[in-house]
Amino acid sequence: MDNKLPTSGSFRIHRPAFPMKPLLFLLASLSFSPVAISSAAEFWLDLAEGEEITEAKVLDDLATAGVVYVGEAHTIARHHALQLHLLRQLAARGVPLVLCLEQLEARAQPVLDRYNRGEIDYDTLVRESDWAKKWKNYLDYRPLCEFAHANQIPLRALNAPAEVIRAISRGGGLAQLPAEQRATLPPDIVTDDPVYERMMNDQLAVHMVMDPAKLRSVFEAQVARDEAMAENIVAGRRDHADDKARTAFVLIGSGHVRYGHGTASRVRRREPGIIERIVLMTESGQLQLSETEKAATREVSVSHAALREIGRPPGDYLNVLPLAAAAAAKPDRPN
Repeated sequence: MDNKLPTSGSFRIHRPAFPMKPLLFLLASLSFSPVAISSAAEFWLDLAEGEEITEAKVLDDLATAGVVYVGEAHTIARHHALQLHLLRQLAARGVPLVLCLEQLEARAQPVLDRYNRGEIDYDTLVRESDWAKKWKNYLDYRPLCEFAHANQIPLRALNAPAEVIRAISRGGGLAQLPAEQRATLPPDIVTDDPVYERMMNDQLAVHMVMDPAKLRSVFEAQVARDEAMAENIVAGRRDHADDKARTAFVLIGSGHVRYGHGTASRVRRREPGIIERIVLMTESGQLQLSETEKAATREVSVSHAALREIGRPPGDYLNVLPLAAAAAAKPDRPN
């Protein structure tokens, strides 16, 4: 992608077969005129207003939310640096927080609780939760976890069991899931979501091996994951000794929350009236694919017109990162 926002036509994208990297259609649903993105400066955009905004104002607003989703491309280091920066800043403002992690399965919560209580260190958490085998870049989350631990911010694991999600996507959907596996998921799973399903199908088309006949099963697997994460976010906000609701600071793939769909919509169903904020970040040429991943993808076009049908911006705030070459030369963000 070049360093200007698109003015018309469609996006052309490449993504690896696994893990799926969500699309970031920058400002596709907004009506203001595009502006050039500097290759050297980092800045914030208010996606509702279509205007640049200061970080201080972003933080002022995030501090009012019951849940803050910080959508990521899982393997971009600067995404994790910004997540840590925002977490630090909200903690410094006295916001009561719970750090919620897509990157850990909910069944690891007993181990995570021992970490929360200070009984084990990060390395023991990784070993006893088998995190290294289940999430290849688990070390990217160490600074976030250790900051939270040092500042009495509890951690909450969100994700559904990986083998259950695979069974749904490969085995014919939720209806074919064995009872013992179905019992690991929330009882209330709503798959009637045509707009989200259409968005997901557009994203899945980048995979060379995707069989159109299996799209429904893959979508149901995505929804099952969203529902599980939503249930754990809602529970995590209140599962504390003081029994007061905390702001959920959620580290999650942006495809699960963009346009308020996915996990975000399922949290709203469980907790009507909750104030949510969705923070997105540009990839800015920093997503690196292996040759194997490149070979497993195809070029796909998604029109702006199709995205405008959604009728809402992709998030609340967008952090525009420097392009890859400029980012390499830029010093780390201060604590």
